Amino acid sequence: MHRLIPLLTRPLRRPLCAAALLAASLHAGAGELVVIVSAKSPIATLRAEQVADIFLGQIANFPGGAEAVALDQRIGSPERDEFYAKVAAKTPPLIKAYWTKMIFTGRGQPPKEVPGSAAVRKLVADNPTLIGYIDKAALDPSVKAVLVVR
Repeated sequence: MHRLIPLLTRPLRRPLCAAALLAASLHAGAGELVVIVSAKSPIATLRAEQVADIFLGQIANFPGGAEAVALDQRIGSPERDEFYAKVAAKTPPLIKAYWTKMIFTGRGQPPKEVPGSAAVRKLVADNPTLIGYIDKAALDPSVKAVLVVR
């Protein structure tokens, strides 16, 4: 029986190693992310669950009732992959499957994609209804961080 244990665990090694490598690459590959709103917005802070609900189309309003419109970074960007892994606990294939189902069932549309942190920051700064995520190094006074992604 003890000879079977290494044989049974061998198939589990590859996925576990892949998951560990993905987690390490997400941590090492990108800077610290922050979720931002316009400096004009009354929102001061949000919990990760609230942010996930907004980005997954589960809620359409900030606390207090103001409209919330999410902006995503482009598919395949390290910022996007890290954001969804840490805030919504979803991998890129899971996010794709989630939005495919939401679109097919008529329950929602994914957030608009924007090409990078600078573009997200500019759009969010100009519109208090928008929410996005950027590399912390891209912060400036036109926006405020409402969540540090950990």
